Amino acid sequence: MAGRPFAALQGPQGSPVTLWQEDSLLGLRRRVSAGSVDVVVTSPPYNRKVPYRSYRDDRPRREYLRWIARLGRSVDRALSEGGSFFLNMGGSPSDPWMPWDVAGALRERFVLQNVIVWLKSVAIDRAHVGAASGLTRDLVVGHYKPLRSERYVHGAYEYVFQFTRDGTVPIDRLAVGVAYSDKSNLRRWRGVDSDRRCRGNVWFLPYRTIRRRASDRPHPAPFPPELPERCLRLHGLPRARLVVDPFVGIGASAVAAARLARPFVGFDVDAEYLAETRRRLERLGTED
Repeated sequence: MAGRPFAALQGPQGSPVTLWQEDSLLGLRRRVSAGSVDVVVTSPPYNRKVPYRSYRDDRPRREYLRWIARLGRSVDRALSEGGSFFLNMGGSPSDPWMPWDVAGALRERFVLQNVIVWLKSVAIDRAHVGAASGLTRDLVVGHYKPLRSERYVHGAYEYVFQFTRDGTVPIDRLAVGVAYSDKSNLRRWRGVDSDRRCRGNVWFLPYRTIRRRASDRPHPAPFPPELPERCLRLHGLPRARLVVDPFVGIGASAVAAARLARPFVGFDVDAEYLAETRRRLERLGTED
């Protein structure tokens, strides 16, 4: 029914989760009050011919960017004055401009406050990290899609763009911070009063190893829940009173919000993806 959500349930700490099977560009206007959303965190289709079940991912580039601009208008209406719009976007070795073209399509309505590089795979040479690291050999961690090419290296990263209305939204840098590796910094740097520093704008988050694609990754383009979880923490949990994902897919952002006890609304056009999101939420705490 038009007025009934696909699912309405609660996270493990009682926070409400509402899922709508609906085009988010319409759903954001129908289901979400203007100015009520504190954090939008999402990863739209990248227009790279990904085989989604209910969406054709190969629009002409200009049409795709106009669609992104329309998404921006819907998010702009829903977002609160101090809200954050976190957009995960990846390019390809042969088309590295696409993420920046997408960012440019949103430029009229938002300020690009932070650019975060989501690193999915990295090779670390033992000789470059020093004896304190404890490494006894070179280290290669993470996963990437192998690429056979005479022109390109494989892609190991994507972007997370934090858009805000005016670029002045306060963030909680230490909520996603890391401990100092050199503890002498605690004495040396003025103003340091805890063993915690800003993580910076490169986040290493590998995918989990999958053994059965049908059950472990029933969506062609997921991301780990830890990615939206860090976005929510960076924005500041007390100010994330309502979280929305216009392209919820199989629910990484819904899982992140539920773990952090944040009210959540998600949209997707595909019933099977939404059903998987519901299943993940129902078993939250045992597998996620």
